[in-house]
Amino acid sequence: MIRPRQNLDRVTASAALAALVISGLAAGAAAPANAATVDVIGVDFSQPTGAVKGGASGMLYGLSDDGVPTDPIIAGASPKNLTQKAPHGAQHPNGDPLEVEDAFFENGGQYLMTNIQDYYPDWAYNGGKRPSDFSTYLDIVRTVVKSVVDESDHPEKYVFTPFNEPDGGNWYSDWNSMKDVYLQDWKAVYQAIKEVYPDAKIAGNGDTGWQPTRTRDFLAFAKANDVLPDLFTWHELGRGSLQYFRQHLAEYRQIESDLGVSPRPVNITEYAMRRDMSVPGNLVQWLAMFEDEKVDAQTAYWTYAGNLNDNMAKTNGANGAWWLLKWYGDLSGQTVSVTPPALNAPDTLQGIGAVDTAKKQATVLFGGTNDATRLDVSGLDPAVFGTTVDIQVRKAEWSGQEGEAQAPPVVVTKRVAVGGTIEIDVPSDNRLDAYQAVITPALPVAPVSDSTWSATIEAENTTLRDVEVYEKDPAADWTFSASGGFDVGSTNQVTSSLTWTVDVPTTGTYRFGAIAGVNGSKIGPGSHALFVDGQQAATIDYEAGFDWGYRGRGETLVSLSQGRHELSVRMSADGTTLLPGSDISLDRFDLTRIDGPETTSYPAVLSRTDAPLDYGKGAAMLSGDKSATFFASARETGYYDVAVRYSTTGAADLGLRLNDRTITGLGADAAGTWTSTARVHLAEGISELRLASSQGAAVQSVTVTRATDGDAAGVQVEAEDSSQITLHGAARLETPGAPTNVSGQHLGWLGGGADNYATLTRPRGLGAGQYDLTVRYANADKNTGHAYNTDVITRFLDISEDGGATTRGAFRNNYSWNGFWTHTVPIDLTTAGGALRLGNTTGNAPNIDWLVLSPLVTKTTNAPDAVRTADATSSRGEGAGKN
Repeated sequence: MIRPRQNLDRVTASAALAALVISGLAAGAAAPANAATVDVIGVDFSQPTGAVKGGASGMLYGLSDDGVPTDPIIAGASPKNLTQKAPHGAQHPNGDPLEVEDAFFENGGQYLMTNIQDYYPDWAYNGGKRPSDFSTYLDIVRTVVKSVVDESDHPEKYVFTPFNEPDGGNWYSDWNSMKDVYLQDWKAVYQAIKEVYPDAKIAGNGDTGWQPTRTRDFLAFAKANDVLPDLFTWHELGRGSLQYFRQHLAEYRQIESDLGVSPRPVNITEYAMRRDMSVPGNLVQWLAMFEDEKVDAQTAYWTYAGNLNDNMAKTNGANGAWWLLKWYGDLSGQTVSVTPPALNAPDTLQGIGAVDTAKKQATVLFGGTNDATRLDVSGLDPAVFGTTVDIQVRKAEWSGQEGEAQAPPVVVTKRVAVGGTIEIDVPSDNRLDAYQAVITPALPVAPVSDSTWSATIEAENTTLRDVEVYEKDPAADWTFSASGGFDVGSTNQVTSSLTWTVDVPTTGTYRFGAIAGVNGSKIGPGSHALFVDGQQAATIDYEAGFDWGYRGRGETLVSLSQGRHELSVRMSADGTTLLPGSDISLDRFDLTRIDGPETTSYPAVLSRTDAPLDYGKGAAMLSGDKSATFFASARETGYYDVAVRYSTTGAADLGLRLNDRTITGLGADAAGTWTSTARVHLAEGISELRLASSQGAAVQSVTVTRATDGDAAGVQVEAEDSSQITLHGAARLETPGAPTNVSGQHLGWLGGGADNYATLTRPRGLGAGQYDLTVRYANADKNTGHAYNTDVITRFLDISEDGGATTRGAFRNNYSWNGFWTHTVPIDLTTAGGALRLGNTTGNAPNIDWLVLSPLVTKTTNAPDAVRTADATSSRGEGAGKN
C-alpha cells in the first residue's frame, strides 16, 4: 500500500516548524528564507525559440575508463558531446577517448572532442613553453590524428582541438609578441591534421575566457588562409559568466558578421566551477543560458575523471545533479520563451521551457532560489493538450557529490482547465535544488504528491557542543557548496555533539540521513553515534570521501514512538572513547518515515520512448520495434520486484532488457489488463529498463519494489574463507588499518601479473546463466603530479570462468585503502560449475573484502488484473511521486 507523504523539506519552511523544533541555533547560522517572498518565472508555450539542442550537458573528462561510469549513468545523463585527452596521451592516467568511445556513442553521444596537447604529461604543456622546434609538436598532432583514424570505430565523430587555453600558460599568452607565431602555428597544425585525415573536424581557439581581440585576429587570418575551425570554442568558468556570457556570444557573432565568416557552431568547452558541480540549482542556470543561446557546452574537470564532473555518486549512483541532467536529456520538441525574474543575474531563479506537440508534453526545468517559486504558464494549445491538463512538479534535491539521491519525488500536482495563465505555486526554499514541471493532457487518475513524512535541519542550526561552524560562501567559485552556506566540522572530541528536537507523527521506523564530508585519504571511513532521548539508538557509518567539503551521505534506521524526541549526533558512543574516523564535516540532517518496502513507480507516459502516447489510457503504446526506457533507482544492492502494468487486445509478448540483458518469461496470454513481474537483482544506483512488445501492449507503469526476502538467492563469500577461495602467487590476506569498515581481513595483491590470482570455487546450485558479481572493494590508487586534478586510477578485476569466458570489471578510486565500497559486475556463466579466477594480468586489481554471486533473475509471474486502472503518477513505499 502506498502511503501519503507530508512535504516538509526544510526547517525554515513554516509548515516544517510544527514538525521540527530547533532547540538551539549556531552563531552565524544562515538566515531562513522569507516565506513571504515569491519569485515568478513566466513560460509561454505559444512562443517557440527553436528546436531543443540538448548539448549543454557535455563534459570534460566526464568518462575515464571503459566501465567508469556505468552505461546506465551515461545513458540517463545523455551527454551529447565530450572532450577527452589525446589517444594514448600522458596528461592524465585515464580519459583516453578510444577506451570510452563505445560507451559514449552507444548511449547517445554525438561527437567527441580530443585535446591534442593532452598528449604531453605536464601542465602547463611542455613546461608552458612552445617547442623551439615546432615540428616536434606537428609530429604529435599527426600521431594523435592517425591513432583516431586507425584505431577508432567512429573517426568521423571526432573533433580535434589543437590548442587548449593558448591565452593562458600554454605557449601564446602574450598576444602582442606571439600573435603572428600563433597564427602560423594554427595554419601548420590545421594542415597537418587535414594531411592525415582530410575529413577531420577541427575546433579552436579554446581560450581560457572570451578574448574578442584574439578572436577577431584569428578569424580574419583563418578566413584569408582557408583554415577556419569547424567549431569555435572558449571557456566560461566563473560565476560571472552567468552574467556576461550572452554578451560575449553576441560579440562573437558580430565579429563573424563583420568578417563575413559563416556562423560556426559554438561549444563552451569548459564551464562552471567547484561550487556548481553536483548542485542542481546552480547547474540549471548554466543549462538554461546555453540552451537559450543554442550552443553546446561542457562542464569543467576540477576534481577527477570518470564521475561526470561530480554530477553522479559513487560507482553507479545518481546525485541530485544527475537527475537534472537526466531531465535535460528527456527534453524534446521546441524550446519556448521563458521570462525569469532577472536575466543574466547569477544565483537567481532561471529555467528552460520546452514543448513537444507530438508527445503532447510541456516541460519546465527551473531552480536557483531560496524563495518560493511561482510558475506562470501560458500558451498551451487546446488542440494539442485538450481542455484539461495534469501538472506534476518533481524536486531534484541537492545531495552532495557522493550522496546518492533516489528518484525525485512529486512535490506539487494540479489539474486545471486549459486557457489563460496557469499559476503553479512551488514551495522551493533552497537555491541548491532544481525542479521539473511536466504538463500533459489529463490522465485517467489525477496525480498526487508524495506525502511521506520527512523533516530536515541544517547542522549549523542544531545545538552545538565542542564543534566549529565553517562558512562556505555560495558565491566562492573554488568552494564546494554547502546547504545553507555553512557546515559543522572539527567533530573530533569525545564531548563533540549536535543536538535538536523533532516531533514525529507516528510510531515506527525512520531513516536518519546525514550529508557529510569525509576526508578519506587522510582519515578513511568514519562513524558517529545517534542518540535518541539520551540513549544510543544507532551508529551512523560514513564511507570514505574526497575531502571534508566533498559531501556524501550516511544513513541508519531508528525506531521512534509518536511524539517529541531529542536527537543527538555524537562523536563518542560511551562518553569516553572517540569513535574511529569521527572527524567528519556535517552539513544537513534529514529524518524520513519508512512504511513498508521501498517502492517506486515510473509512469510510462514520462519514459523515454519513441512510441505513441495515449493519455486517456495513461500509457505508452508499444508495438513493433517501439520501446520505452526507464531509469530506475535502487537504494541498495539486492533483489527487487519489477512489475510492469499494461493492457493488451490479445496475447502479447513483453520484452524487458535490464542494462541491456534480456529478461524472458513476461507477457500476456489473452486480452486484458496485466501485471507482469520479474524478481531481478539490481545494483545500488541506476539501472536502465527497456520495454518492448512486438505484438502490442499499452504500458502504463513500471513499479520497482525492494524484495529483501529474495536476497538469500545470492551467495556471499568472505575473502578469508579458505574453503571457497584459494590464493596463488603474491595474492594474500591482509588486515586493513584503522579506521576501517572491514570486520576481518581483505584480499590484496591480486594482479600485476598472470601468477597473482585467487580462485573462487563456484557455490553449489549456481549453474550456467546470467549473474551479478557484487564485490566489496577498496582502490585508492592515483598519480600525484597534477597541478589541481586528482589523477585517480581505475583498477580492473578480470573474472575468468574455468571453461568459459572472461569478464572485466572496472573499479573506480574510492579514496581509501581502509574504506570499502560495493560495485556490481554483470557476468554470464556458461558451465555447470566452473570455478572463477580473479586477477588482472595487465595491472593491479582492487583489494577485496567479500563477494556475492547472485542470479540475475529468480522468478517471473504474469497476472491479469480484475480492475483496469492506470498508474498516472509515480509512488513509493516511503512516499509517492517518484520518476
